[in-house]
Amino acid sequence: MQAIILCGGLSTRLGKTTEQVPKVLLKIGGRTVLEWQLELLSEAGVNEVILASGHLHDVLIQHVGDKYAGVNIIYAKEEKPLGTGGAIQNAFRFVGDFPVFVLHGDILLRNISFTNMLAKLRPEMDGLLLGISVPDLTSYGEIIADADGRIIEFREKQQVARAGCANGAVFLFNRSIINSFPKNDVFSIERDVFPNLFHLYVHKVETDWIDIGVPERLEYARQYFTS
Repeated sequence: MQAIILCGGLSTRLGKTTEQVPKVLLKIGGRTVLEWQLELLSEAGVNEVILASGHLHDVLIQHVGDKYAGVNIIYAKEEKPLGTGGAIQNAFRFVGDFPVFVLHGDILLRNISFTNMLAKLRPEMDGLLLGISVPDLTSYGEIIADADGRIIEFREKQQVARAGCANGAVFLFNRSIINSFPKNDVFSIERDVFPNLFHLYVHKVETDWIDIGVPERLEYARQYFTS
């Protein structure tokens, strides 16, 4: 089974921290973000990962190579910024079979099984999104789903703190997702594809999850995420 990890962004919010090191190679609890992610993917049967690279592509190849933490690695380099959707589309040329996991390269998770998520995917679904229960939605987009888990709405970050289901930036796609991609090569999976899908579902969990894309959350992760 294969997975795609999106790791080609400029990471401007982290400033000097990621000027020379991609976010996916930042050390958290004695290992890289990539190692944390590969452990979860391996447990679900993933044996090959496509790194959707761009910024610091050469650094990534030098440190990761073609095998990392026991997982085969290949690269789908974008020659210009393609957005999350364009990067996924570019990486799909290396996908031999579906379903396929897609992860953002700046998230950490613990105490979760991707195997359980895989078991919830059905053939009629275009995809399944990981939904994280969070106490405060002011920093995250919200997923609204019906009683069957079908996503009916995506909401922007809330102005007032309240609990809800945040987009966990882990996706599991069937091949049919491709039919909803726009014709252009630059697009956002979150803005240009997800809102148009009728057969998109959420897999809600309560787990340790953090997006390390800003300095304060990176520092929090380095304090509390340990091997």
